[in-house]
Amino acid sequence: MPTFATRLSKAAGRGGRIILACDYAGAASVEVVQRAVSDIGRLSGYLCGIKINLHLLLPLSARDISRITDAGHSDGLACIADIKLNDIGSTNRAALDALWGMGFDGVIVNPIMGRGSLEDVVTLAHDDGNGVVSLCHMSAPQAADMYGTAVLRNGRREPLHRIFLDMAASCGVDGIVVGATYPGVIRACKESNPELPILSPGVGVQGGSAKTAVSAGTDYVIAGRSITESKNPVDAAGQLRDLCA
Repeated sequence: MPTFATRLSKAAGRGGRIILACDYAGAASVEVVQRAVSDIGRLSGYLCGIKINLHLLLPLSARDISRITDAGHSDGLACIADIKLNDIGSTNRAALDALWGMGFDGVIVNPIMGRGSLEDVVTLAHDDGNGVVSLCHMSAPQAADMYGTAVLRNGRREPLHRIFLDMAASCGVDGIVVGATYPGVIRACKESNPELPILSPGVGVQGGSAKTAVSAGTDYVIAGRSITESKNPVDAAGQLRDLCA
């Protein structure tokens, strides 16, 4: 079976380098499912994947979530659970089993859990034919307060996101998250690890530029409200895909 990273890359070759964030603020559970399935159907030609955040997963049933992931897979899209997984081994295993059972084939994790735990999550996911994307630097403005914090390592002060990058690369993750709002961090990560895919949220509403992020080294742009809340989501997705080309 092709790896998660390979499947995502092939999907991008068919459609585009956009991962649709199915994050519908304030929507009821039934509406979330209906909107997600509808958006996947009309936008899949511009996408390579979909992402669902924890705050939307919580009120949905496993059956509801499976309806969304089934719609994504029927159009050849990767389905990513954005739960920023970060716990001990047994808890991580249980979470992964539940996510795979609902049709996800990728998960976003937080490397603050430590190298050993991150390695275990990657091994578990890969054994199941699925993927792990590790946080490196979030997109929100306040993220710099922590991800940019200088940490002493081997006698040198380095930003925390650099340590997360090195952990991700050494543990064999399938990609890292770096916010489109931090193009300098994107560029540094790509120069250091050119083969490691970068997924960048924060385009549009948070002020990130898809064109700037891609120029800096982003491989996949994660976009939600700038598409789903636009007057014409299809046109918005097409314009964003062109910026990512």
